[in-house]
Amino acid sequence: MMIPACRLADLPRGEAHRLDIDPPVSVFHTDDGEIFAIDDTCTHQDASLADGWLEGCEVECPLHASKFDLRTGAVDAPPAKLPVRTHEVVVQDGMIYVKPSTEAPNLPPCIAARLAGGPA
Repeated sequence: MMIPACRLADLPRGEAHRLDIDPPVSVFHTDDGEIFAIDDTCTHQDASLADGWLEGCEVECPLHASKFDLRTGAVDAPPAKLPVRTHEVVVQDGMIYVKPSTEAPNLPPCIAARLAGGPA
């Protein structure tokens, strides 16, 4: 299943676009012109990575400065310990599409508890 994200022309280099799906996904357009998609939520706490700082192929979480590699989802430093999922991106006819990963997401404890029906 491919989800239309946005038109390539509407996502300038150095910017991100958040898809409000469950869980949310962010599409990043790097300064080099590459397009990546990762889970939008930091694995440490409920923060949108689309609101973070994009540098090269990494995005820095706006809350506690953990950086995630857009190519692999790997995290570079605490407080985040778990990687984010990466998603396949297809650009076709000027449109960016995301094919969501089938792996289970690494959600921060506050969101995982809420989704499981427990106390947040």
